[in-house]
Amino acid sequence: MNQSVIAALATPPGRSAIGVIRLSGEGCLKVLNRCFKGTNLEEVPGNTVHYGWITDGSALIDEVMVAVFRAPKSYTKEDSAEISGHGSPFLLKRILERLIQEGASLAGPGEFTMRAFAHGRFDLAQAEAVADLIAADSDAQKDLALSQLRGGISHDIALLRDELIQFASLIELELDFSEEDVEFADRSALLRLIEKIRNRMQELMQGFQWGNALKEGVPVAIVGMPNAGKSTLLNALLNEERALVSDIPGTTRDVIEEVLHIDGIGFRFIDTAGYRDTVDVIEAMGIERTLERLKSATVVLWVMDGTEDAGLKERLGSEMIAAGKTVIALRNKADQYALSAGTMMDDQLIISAKERWGLDVLKAELLRQALAQKTDGALVSNIRHYEALKNADAALDRVTAALGLGVSGELLAADIREALFQLGLITGQITTDDLLESIFTRFCIGK
Repeated sequence: MNQSVIAALATPPGRSAIGVIRLSGEGCLKVLNRCFKGTNLEEVPGNTVHYGWITDGSALIDEVMVAVFRAPKSYTKEDSAEISGHGSPFLLKRILERLIQEGASLAGPGEFTMRAFAHGRFDLAQAEAVADLIAADSDAQKDLALSQLRGGISHDIALLRDELIQFASLIELELDFSEEDVEFADRSALLRLIEKIRNRMQELMQGFQWGNALKEGVPVAIVGMPNAGKSTLLNALLNEERALVSDIPGTTRDVIEEVLHIDGIGFRFIDTAGYRDTVDVIEAMGIERTLERLKSATVVLWVMDGTEDAGLKERLGSEMIAAGKTVIALRNKADQYALSAGTMMDDQLIISAKERWGLDVLKAELLRQALAQKTDGALVSNIRHYEALKNADAALDRVTAALGLGVSGELLAADIREALFQLGLITGQITTDDLLESIFTRFCIGK
């Protein structure tokens, strides 16, 4: 692992009250000391803060506070420091230039977190949770990221790997004594173990829809016939005029997407083009996009006005339910048809998007539907983890089939190794340079 001194701006670029520059690596305090006027930073204890100036020879650059962290009690588990100066982009740039003059190098994206991973501060799944925590914009996202950072998924994966490794070692031992035709691994016990491991992996995979929805926001498609009030509903939910509203059928030509947080859970509302047969080429393209976006929606709000024939909803709604989507039927325009908003009629929630009647009931139902998907224990929210679990499950499925056929230990060992490899990719027991690069380059510079 490269131990050179790296430096980067740790706060967002732009003018602000303060800006923070982070350094890490063997000798970083010596580098900083050469352009710091104040306490001798090479002699101070860790977890202390010191006042002084960043200088260029006799010229003063900025008045700063420097926090010093000694290995291994730092984010990277290396000697580290954080310079808090004034948030002028010019001053921060000058400080970085001075650090580079004294021997530091600019950090790459995620390089501080990559060093923390390399030094064993956390595993790869926890490192990815750092990026999720930075990106969180709701309580649900924050709680999920913190759970992952504290080892939620890592603990489960470690237990699965440990149990499988015990049997894998016995299978491998058999290969060393293949000429003597002995079996060290009880096949019946191995079959029971694989069934147990696969059940747990499938639970984790089933929780992916909920975990990913928490992370990205629950996708909610607003669909229905033209002029049913879909755009009015979106505007009412968001409490702003986001979508164009008109009495002319077919006004919405493209997909509009906005996020609303309800009790800490994000919902991504997707306003779609009205569904109908049309000769208008542009409107037809919008309807085509509607059908495409429906594939990714978890919840579908089917909006009808007070007189609409429900036949189309029944047909398409049945298709959506069959595809695993939650369909909530809304009978809109209660203000025009003397309907009691916030109540149910023929399995349809009565609302008035225009007058914003019944929307609290709708929000409560959306929240209830979302929470109904919640599972106990660790949640998988990362598509990379989901794919690795799916590949591991497929490998163990082959082991199960092979045990039923009584195949040799050599073939069993190959698929067990593959399952262990896939599980190891999640937490980083197995890594490749390409994998690490693809993960850490998504981090911001300075983290």
